Amino acid sequence: MYARHYSRLMTKWEYATVPLLVHATKQILDTWGEDGWELVQVVPGPNNPEQLVAYLKREKP
Repeated sequence: MYARHYSRLMTKWEYATVPLLVHATKQILDTWGEDGWELVQVVPGPNNPEQLVAYLKREKP
């Protein structure tokens, strides 16, 4: 019973990974931010370290 109640109180998240274009990074992040996404981390891309990838999260409705 407690576990069921606790799981209803926990925040549920959804996640997105987004490639970032160096010349448009702010615009891309602002657009996602306007939709409620929060930036978690930016890392180099797996195939090209110069290509950045953003990890974002937002609370599920």
